[in-house]
Amino acid sequence: MKKIPATEKNIPRCVGIIMDGNRRWAKERGLPTLEGHRRGAEKLEEAALWCKKLGIRNLIVYAFSTENWKRTEKEINYLMNLVRDFILKKSEKLKKENIKIKFAGQIERLAPNIRQNIKVLEKETAGGSNTLYIAISYGGRAEILQAAKKIARDNKIEDIESLREEDFAKYLWTKETPDPDIIIRTGGEKRLSNFLAWQSAYSELFFSKTYWPAFTEAEFADIIKEYCQRARRKGK
Repeated sequence: MKKIPATEKNIPRCVGIIMDGNRRWAKERGLPTLEGHRRGAEKLEEAALWCKKLGIRNLIVYAFSTENWKRTEKEINYLMNLVRDFILKKSEKLKKENIKIKFAGQIERLAPNIRQNIKVLEKETAGGSNTLYIAISYGGRAEILQAAKKIARDNKIEDIESLREEDFAKYLWTKETPDPDIIIRTGGEKRLSNFLAWQSAYSELFFSKTYWPAFTEAEFADIIKEYCQRARRKGK
Protein backbone atom coordinates (compact mmCIF):
# COMPACT_ATOMS: atom_id res chain seq x y z
CA MET A 1 0.00 0.00 0.00
CA LYS A 2 1.27 3.42 -0.92
CA LYS A 3 2.47 5.45 2.06
CA ILE A 4 1.45 9.09 2.35
CA PRO A 5 2.93 11.69 4.71
CA ALA A 6 1.09 12.70 7.88
CA THR A 7 -0.31 16.20 7.48
CA GLU A 8 -3.13 18.23 8.94
CA LYS A 9 -5.21 17.25 5.91
CA ASN A 10 -5.32 13.56 6.81
CA ILE A 11 -5.57 13.83 10.59
CA PRO A 12 -8.78 11.93 11.40
CA ARG A 13 -11.90 13.99 12.01
CA CYS A 14 -13.23 11.39 14.42
CA VAL A 15 -11.73 8.52 16.40
CA GLY A 16 -13.75 5.79 18.08
CA ILE A 17 -12.37 3.78 20.99
CA ILE A 18 -13.62 0.53 22.49
CA MET A 19 -12.12 0.83 25.97
CA ASP A 20 -11.58 -2.86 26.72
CA GLY A 21 -9.51 -4.69 29.31
CA ASN A 22 -10.32 -2.92 32.58
CA ARG A 23 -11.21 -6.08 34.49
CA ARG A 24 -8.32 -8.14 33.13
CA TRP A 25 -5.89 -5.33 33.92
CA ALA A 26 -7.06 -5.36 37.54
CA LYS A 27 -7.04 -9.16 37.82
CA GLU A 28 -3.46 -9.47 36.58
CA ARG A 29 -2.36 -7.02 39.26
CA GLY A 30 -4.27 -8.68 42.08
CA LEU A 31 -6.63 -5.71 42.36
CA PRO A 32 -10.41 -5.69 42.71
CA THR A 33 -12.22 -5.71 39.37
CA LEU A 34 -13.87 -2.40 40.18
CA GLU A 35 -10.46 -0.74 40.50
CA GLY A 36 -9.87 -1.52 36.85
CA HIS A 37 -13.01 0.40 35.93
CA ARG A 38 -11.88 3.36 38.04
CA ARG A 39 -8.51 3.48 36.30
CA GLY A 40 -10.23 3.14 32.96
CA ALA A 41 -12.43 6.16 33.69
CA GLU A 42 -9.32 8.21 34.45
CA LYS A 43 -7.79 7.15 31.13
CA LEU A 44 -10.87 8.44 29.29
CA GLU A 45 -10.15 11.97 30.48
CA GLU A 46 -6.55 11.64 29.26
CA ALA A 47 -7.63 10.36 25.84
CA ALA A 48 -9.85 13.39 25.24
CA LEU A 49 -6.84 15.63 25.86
CA TRP A 50 -4.61 13.52 23.57
CA CYS A 51 -7.09 14.09 20.75
CA LYS A 52 -7.14 17.83 21.27
CA LYS A 53 -3.34 17.94 21.27
CA LEU A 54 -3.19 16.09 17.94
CA GLY A 55 -5.90 18.18 16.29
CA ILE A 56 -8.56 15.44 16.32
CA ARG A 57 -11.85 17.26 16.75
CA ASN A 58 -14.10 14.32 17.71
CA LEU A 59 -13.66 11.32 19.99
CA ILE A 60 -16.40 8.76 20.63
CA VAL A 61 -15.88 6.08 23.28
CA TYR A 62 -17.78 2.90 24.12
CA ALA A 63 -18.38 3.38 27.84
CA PHE A 64 -21.29 1.03 28.62
CA SER A 65 -23.09 -1.25 26.19
CA THR A 66 -26.69 -2.41 26.15
CA GLU A 67 -25.32 -5.88 26.95
CA ASN A 68 -23.50 -4.55 30.03
CA TRP A 69 -26.87 -4.34 31.83
CA LYS A 70 -26.54 -8.13 32.23
CA ARG A 71 -23.59 -7.73 34.63
CA THR A 72 -23.97 -8.03 38.40
CA GLU A 73 -25.93 -5.36 40.24
CA LYS A 74 -22.81 -4.49 42.24
CA GLU A 75 -20.73 -3.87 39.12
CA ILE A 76 -23.49 -1.90 37.37
CA ASN A 77 -23.97 0.32 40.43
CA TYR A 78 -20.23 0.97 40.58
CA LEU A 79 -20.09 1.84 36.89
CA MET A 80 -23.04 4.21 37.25
CA ASN A 81 -21.29 5.87 40.20
CA LEU A 82 -18.25 6.36 37.95
CA VAL A 83 -20.53 8.04 35.41
CA ARG A 84 -21.85 10.39 38.09
CA ASP A 85 -18.34 11.13 39.28
CA PHE A 86 -17.20 11.87 35.73
CA ILE A 87 -20.10 14.23 35.10
CA LEU A 88 -19.83 16.08 38.40
CA LYS A 89 -16.04 16.10 38.93
CA LYS A 90 -13.85 14.62 36.20
CA SER A 91 -15.45 16.75 33.50
CA GLU A 92 -14.17 19.97 35.08
CA LYS A 93 -10.75 19.71 33.43
CA LEU A 94 -12.33 19.01 30.06
CA LYS A 95 -14.59 22.04 30.47
CA LYS A 96 -11.51 24.20 31.02
CA GLU A 97 -10.01 22.73 27.85
CA ASN A 98 -13.13 23.82 25.92
CA ILE A 99 -14.25 20.27 25.17
CA LYS A 100 -17.92 19.66 24.43
CA ILE A 101 -19.31 16.52 26.09
CA LYS A 102 -22.21 14.62 24.53
CA PHE A 103 -23.88 11.31 25.38
CA ALA A 104 -25.45 8.79 22.98
CA GLY A 105 -27.50 5.68 23.69
CA GLN A 106 -30.59 4.58 25.60
CA ILE A 107 -30.31 7.49 28.02
CA GLU A 108 -33.83 6.77 29.27
CA ARG A 109 -32.53 3.61 30.98
CA LEU A 110 -30.25 5.61 33.26
CA ALA A 111 -31.26 6.84 36.71
CA PRO A 112 -33.19 10.15 36.70
CA ASN A 113 -30.42 12.05 38.50
CA ILE A 114 -27.85 10.87 35.95
CA ARG A 115 -30.13 11.91 33.09
CA GLN A 116 -30.51 15.35 34.64
CA ASN A 117 -26.75 15.67 35.20
CA ILE A 118 -26.14 14.71 31.57
CA LYS A 119 -28.55 17.39 30.38
CA VAL A 120 -26.80 20.03 32.48
CA LEU A 121 -23.30 18.98 31.38
CA GLU A 122 -24.23 18.95 27.69
CA LYS A 123 -25.69 22.44 28.03
CA GLU A 124 -22.65 23.76 29.95
CA THR A 125 -20.19 22.46 27.35
CA ALA A 126 -22.23 23.13 24.20
CA GLY A 127 -19.80 25.73 22.87
CA GLY A 128 -16.70 23.53 22.97
CA SER A 129 -14.30 23.42 20.03
CA ASN A 130 -13.58 19.69 20.43
CA THR A 131 -16.15 17.02 21.23
CA LEU A 132 -16.10 13.93 23.43
CA TYR A 133 -19.04 11.64 22.70
CA ILE A 134 -19.76 9.01 25.34
CA ALA A 135 -21.73 5.98 24.14
CA ILE A 136 -23.59 4.76 27.22
CA SER A 137 -26.30 2.11 27.35
CA TYR A 138 -25.41 1.91 23.67
CA GLY A 139 -25.65 -0.82 21.06
CA GLY A 140 -25.23 -0.43 17.33
CA ARG A 141 -28.14 -2.71 16.43
CA ALA A 142 -30.42 -1.04 18.99
CA GLU A 143 -29.47 2.32 17.48
CA ILE A 144 -30.39 1.19 13.95
CA LEU A 145 -33.64 -0.39 15.15
CA GLN A 146 -34.82 2.74 16.99
CA ALA A 147 -33.92 4.82 13.93
CA ALA A 148 -36.00 2.57 11.68
CA LYS A 149 -38.98 2.79 14.04
CA LYS A 150 -38.76 6.58 14.23
CA ILE A 151 -38.52 6.87 10.45
CA ALA A 152 -41.63 4.70 10.11
CA ARG A 153 -43.52 6.93 12.56
CA ASP A 154 -42.39 10.19 10.99
CA ASN A 155 -42.76 9.41 7.28
CA LYS A 156 -45.28 8.19 4.74
CA ILE A 157 -44.53 5.04 2.75
CA GLU A 158 -43.81 7.02 -0.40
CA ASP A 159 -41.29 9.15 1.51
CA ILE A 160 -39.54 6.07 2.89
CA GLU A 161 -39.07 4.76 -0.66
CA SER A 162 -36.88 7.78 -1.45
CA LEU A 163 -34.93 7.62 1.82
CA ARG A 164 -31.15 8.06 1.37
CA GLU A 165 -28.30 6.93 3.60
CA GLU A 166 -27.68 10.50 4.76
CA ASP A 167 -31.37 10.81 5.66
CA PHE A 168 -31.25 7.62 7.71
CA ALA A 169 -28.15 8.81 9.57
CA LYS A 170 -30.07 11.81 10.89
CA TYR A 171 -32.19 9.45 13.02
CA LEU A 172 -29.24 7.84 14.79
CA TRP A 173 -28.32 8.65 18.41
CA THR A 174 -24.93 9.71 17.05
CA LYS A 175 -26.35 11.98 14.34
CA GLU A 176 -24.08 14.85 15.38
CA THR A 177 -20.98 12.66 15.27
CA PRO A 178 -18.86 12.29 12.10
CA ASP A 179 -18.37 8.66 11.11
CA PRO A 180 -15.16 7.48 12.79
CA ASP A 181 -12.14 7.42 10.50
CA ILE A 182 -10.49 5.08 13.01
CA ILE A 183 -11.82 2.64 15.57
CA ILE A 184 -9.31 1.47 18.16
CA ARG A 185 -10.00 -1.49 20.42
CA THR A 186 -7.71 -2.10 23.36
CA GLY A 187 -7.41 -5.31 25.37
CA GLY A 188 -6.45 -7.76 22.61
CA GLU A 189 -9.89 -8.71 21.26
CA LYS A 190 -10.48 -8.26 17.52
CA ARG A 191 -14.15 -7.44 17.09
CA LEU A 192 -16.38 -4.37 17.24
CA SER A 193 -18.89 -5.81 19.74
CA ASN A 194 -21.92 -3.90 18.45
CA PHE A 195 -20.14 -0.52 18.44
CA LEU A 196 -21.16 1.94 15.71
CA ALA A 197 -22.56 -0.77 13.42
CA TRP A 198 -23.79 1.78 10.85
CA GLN A 199 -21.01 4.34 11.15
CA SER A 200 -18.03 1.95 10.99
CA ALA A 201 -18.55 0.91 7.35
CA TYR A 202 -15.32 2.58 6.18
CA SER A 203 -13.46 2.93 9.48
CA GLU A 204 -9.83 1.88 9.68
CA LEU A 205 -9.54 -0.70 12.46
CA PHE A 206 -6.69 -0.90 14.97
CA PHE A 207 -6.47 -3.58 17.65
CA SER A 208 -4.11 -3.13 20.59
CA LYS A 209 -3.12 -5.85 23.06
CA THR A 210 -2.71 -3.19 25.74
CA TYR A 211 -5.43 -3.09 28.39
CA TRP A 212 -7.27 0.23 28.46
CA PRO A 213 -5.96 1.43 31.87
CA ALA A 214 -2.40 0.91 30.59
CA PHE A 215 -2.94 2.49 27.16
CA THR A 216 -0.50 5.37 26.64
CA GLU A 217 -0.40 8.60 24.74
CA ALA A 218 2.65 7.31 22.84
CA GLU A 219 0.79 4.23 21.58
CA PHE A 220 -2.19 6.37 20.61
CA ALA A 221 0.08 8.76 18.70
CA ASP A 222 1.70 5.82 16.86
CA ILE A 223 -1.72 4.59 15.75
CA ILE A 224 -2.67 8.04 14.47
CA LYS A 225 0.66 8.26 12.64
CA GLU A 226 0.05 4.88 10.96
CA TYR A 227 -3.46 5.97 9.99
CA CYS A 228 -2.09 9.15 8.38
CA GLN A 229 0.17 6.99 6.19
CA ARG A 230 -2.68 4.87 4.84
CA ALA A 231 -4.27 5.60 1.46
CA ARG A 232 -8.02 5.39 2.07
CA ARG A 233 -9.91 4.53 -1.12
CA LYS A 234 -13.41 3.74 0.22
CA GLY A 235 -14.04 1.39 -2.68
CA LYS A 236 -12.68 3.71 -5.37
